[in-house]
Amino acid sequence: MHHLYLFRRLGAVAVLLAVAAGVLGADRPNVLLITADDLGLQLSCYGDPIANTPNIDRLADQSVRFKTAYVSQASCSPSRSSMFTGLYPHGNGQYGLLNADVGFRVHEPLVDSLLPNVLKSHGYRTGIIGKLHVGPEKAFAFDMRHGEGFGSRDVRLQIDFAREFLTQSGDEPWFLMFNLFDPHVARKPLPGGRRGPQFFPDSVKGLPKNILAPEDIVPWPWQQIDTSEQRKKIAGYYNCVHRIDAAIGMLESVLQQTDNWNNTLIVFLGDHGPPFTRGKTSCYESGLRVPFLVRWPGVSQPHASDRLVSSVDIYPTILDAAGIDLPSHRHGNSLRTVLNQQNDAADWRRTLVGEFHYHGATPFFPRRAITDGWYKLIHNLRAGETTASDSVDGDRAYAEAQKLPTDHPARVAMERLKNPPEWELYDLENDPIEFQNLAGDTDVADAQSRLQHALQQWQAQTEDPFVDPDFRDAVQQRHKPKP
Repeated sequence: MHHLYLFRRLGAVAVLLAVAAGVLGADRPNVLLITADDLGLQLSCYGDPIANTPNIDRLADQSVRFKTAYVSQASCSPSRSSMFTGLYPHGNGQYGLLNADVGFRVHEPLVDSLLPNVLKSHGYRTGIIGKLHVGPEKAFAFDMRHGEGFGSRDVRLQIDFAREFLTQSGDEPWFLMFNLFDPHVARKPLPGGRRGPQFFPDSVKGLPKNILAPEDIVPWPWQQIDTSEQRKKIAGYYNCVHRIDAAIGMLESVLQQTDNWNNTLIVFLGDHGPPFTRGKTSCYESGLRVPFLVRWPGVSQPHASDRLVSSVDIYPTILDAAGIDLPSHRHGNSLRTVLNQQNDAADWRRTLVGEFHYHGATPFFPRRAITDGWYKLIHNLRAGETTASDSVDGDRAYAEAQKLPTDHPARVAMERLKNPPEWELYDLENDPIEFQNLAGDTDVADAQSRLQHALQQWQAQTEDPFVDPDFRDAVQQRHKPKP
């Protein structure tokens, strides 16, 4: 009788453990992090009049669409480093591109807490398709890696890799980073292995089906450079955007077909803005602002949110979803409290910050940018000492601006990019393209003072070492290009 009672008790315990395990599994969603290289707000769900992105729009309709989201830095490796660490580049060490060959990489003590490493240690199967580009790459604990997406635009091949990963995951929760190389520029190969001019491939293996021509677009408002070359590049950029839209539609189908759609947290964003002057590698809105969609089944409520969010929030959000304690001293916050429209989230951030240090090995031109959603302040830490880059990825907008009259607003804005004053202040409500620098204007002195104080507070809270000129000098010496 005693044995029968014990057997029944043990059986009941086993049932309870099984139920608990099922509940725990239900509380641990799969995680799909989707990035698109160099994708700014050029999507129809963000109001772009040229883009036609029905698949991304459909995802947006089922997600929280954050109207104002910044990446930590408008350069690939630094931007991605924040997704993997929950820290701004000034805190994680990835100050510039991994392939700059001057030693940019995540600080060694942070390696164990890299996002896939933490998830894998807590029972997640981990995978990456396409670009990683954060160092040290070998230290990332991915069970599956397919690097063909770095430089490849064969999105159907990438979808095949995704299907393979999902079908092999079984009952394990999984984390997959799915990286689309579009709308990054390409280079035409030249004889002898030389690098040719940069361009955007209009069509790759029949995608997109409908091709935009130069006459179908308008020049970027934040450049106002209207040349045949610029129109051709911009049209190519939109064609790349339309190709990634096709990929998102295929990816949704794979999730549906593998019964993963309703138990997967999806985060979709660009890693920074378009690779055009005053976009990528700048601290202007066209560089820092990206689309940012979050679909968390059972938690998020679809709506367009005014909350100010950052790519540093991705890391704590994913760990929160996985039920993993956040390591100490992280800069981001879980988005859980702002994903439901009914939540007040009164303590959510009131300002949003982006930064810049390096892209390649030179120039070193650290900047900080902070916005309250209305006004935007940029601090150029080395103003007067040196100049910033006037081009990115072969864009000729700065050179074309030099042909305009000296007082033309576009030329003035381009020259300010290259050789800015210490402070720039913009009224984003009335000047979203950031052409009118109001810094020092008595009419907006209160706004400037308020944002300067908020920036100082943020730098203190995040222990920003670049406020120290000696630290800046040491960084520049340590990351000098090889002779």
